[in-house]
Amino acid sequence: MALRVLLSTTLLSSLLSLVLFSAVAAVISGRRGRRTAVGFFHPYTNDGGGGERVLWCFVRAMQEENPDLDRAVFTVDDASPQSLAARALDRFGVKLLRPPQSSVLNLRYMSAPPARFRSIISKFLLVLDRRARTSVFLMEADETKDQLMKWIEEHTYPHFTMIGQSLGSVYLLWEALCKFTPQFYFDISGYAITYSLARIFGCKLGYGFSRVLQHSSMYNNDAPIAIRCKLVYYTIFSWLSWSVGSCAHLAMVNSSWTRSLIDCLWKIPPLTKRVYPPCDTSSLQMLPLGKPVKSPVIISVGQFCPEKAHSLQLEAFAHAVGILDQDMPRPKLQFMGSCRNKQDEERLWKLKERCRELNLDNFVEFHRDASYRDLVQLLCGAVSGLHSMIDEHFGISVVEYMASAVIPIGPKMDIALNEGGRKTGFLASNKEEYTEAILKVITMAEAERLAIAAVVRKCTQRFSEQKFFKDFKAAVQPILAPKSSS
Repeated sequence: MALRVLLSTTLLSSLLSLVLFSAVAAVISGRRGRRTAVGFFHPYTNDGGGGERVLWCFVRAMQEENPDLDRAVFTVDDASPQSLAARALDRFGVKLLRPPQSSVLNLRYMSAPPARFRSIISKFLLVLDRRARTSVFLMEADETKDQLMKWIEEHTYPHFTMIGQSLGSVYLLWEALCKFTPQFYFDISGYAITYSLARIFGCKLGYGFSRVLQHSSMYNNDAPIAIRCKLVYYTIFSWLSWSVGSCAHLAMVNSSWTRSLIDCLWKIPPLTKRVYPPCDTSSLQMLPLGKPVKSPVIISVGQFCPEKAHSLQLEAFAHAVGILDQDMPRPKLQFMGSCRNKQDEERLWKLKERCRELNLDNFVEFHRDASYRDLVQLLCGAVSGLHSMIDEHFGISVVEYMASAVIPIGPKMDIALNEGGRKTGFLASNKEEYTEAILKVITMAEAERLAIAAVVRKCTQRFSEQKFFKDFKAAVQPILAPKSSS
């Protein structure tokens, strides 16, 4: 027994030493081979959400500001640079000056070991923990996209979701930086914890727009665990956020609320810049103010993920239709969005099933993975737009509503503020309030609706793509300057 423990301890020590040596060697190699390039960490490049649009606008702005600087998009999506550029134009109307370099993340260190070592590893893991028979060390085949994405998807971590996703993102970035180490690194997916690793590899760090904390846990964790551990859990996570955020050379935030939070957590006010995300306001503002009122259309744009609360929108719409006077025209609800994974696909399927249960087949439409041209056409015919993501402090879809003269209905945000004392939308937080707002919009007089629509459109000028490019370039210029290179 003593000999077995000694052998296990020796083997463990040897393996840890080997892992540590390999990690140090990888970091040294990465720092020495660091490219004069900018890397964007965005695991999802086909999610169809506002974050993807921000990504391509970032790339476009970098191409304009530093045409000689290489760009790399770190993603798990197996797509060619040409297809990524085509998608940016088709889905978001963003025309890149040239395709970005795409570095596909493939697991190496978690791949199956050579056959002669597999039985030794299996026995060793069994000594440490009998449950370790399912370890990824024993996988026979190469990892697929789904197996890569599991590291950062919320369903992989039923408990302590935010920390699990954060650590998973660090692993994915490790794989990326071992293959391609850029001089400048931007995270625009909300995985701020990756900054510590990027800093170790010698990268200049920039943070862009996404929420500081990933709030998936509020939709995913068990209530008993969340209640018992919430205080300690969020204290620890806030400390982690501060420790890694303070490494950043630049933090771009999407609203005054987010800036206050960043200043409180990261304590780097001089390096924090407010840059409103890019929204296509110029072309959308060309759409007519007048909308078809014979059958008023309400639109909902957003990924079919739990945070968007599509079921709340559907239930409120059903309630509004049920209590609407019989002599009033029947409204329609159009859902437009994308699915990131199988869980989103199941969520969409359940939403359609619920629609059938409510007998709303003739009043509800679903548009999945529609093009940017389709979005413009849908916005052209809509009188109001729904948004129900409570913890999103800047919704690009809301700005698109407003630029299109579509009256927004949603939670309180920095965007939908009163303009000169005039109403620019309706605030709602539950089914009853959403129902009431829907009824107000579809029953109001045409003159009143046009007056609100005109005010709504006017106040979106500060969110234009031109304003974004100007503010973005001003924010990144100090860290891209030659004198700041290391």
